[in-house]
Amino acid sequence: MLTGRCQCGGVRYEHAGDPVAVYICHCLECRKQSASAFGISVEMPRHGLAVTQGTPKFWTRGTDSGRTLRCAFCPDCGSRLWHESEGGWVTLKGGSLDQPVDVSNAIHIWTRRKLPGIEIPERAQQYPGEPPA
Repeated sequence: MLTGRCQCGGVRYEHAGDPVAVYICHCLECRKQSASAFGISVEMPRHGLAVTQGTPKFWTRGTDSGRTLRCAFCPDCGSRLWHESEGGWVTLKGGSLDQPVDVSNAIHIWTRRKLPGIEIPERAQQYPGEPPA
């Protein structure tokens, strides 16, 4: 069971499934969303996600690959919690999880947009843009 919350604790969630993948995304949107050098996303099946406290708000945006993301966030503190994509998947935002995320086997995506000075481990799976479906 994975659990997470926003920064103020107003919205809490849990997910009963197992992670499919961990992504470190270097795209411009993830950098803005995380206010950092990259975003961390834990891909999970949509059906195991449950909000256990509060009510998140959502907004929808297009992606560089032409897909649509529905983005969940706390209406009070603004913390991003997860993204819902087409096809029944969610990506829990790594910073919202109560447990630390192991990024040792993370897949790096949108590497053509990574910040100068960010080094990706040689053995890491990586893609210059969106990974193949």
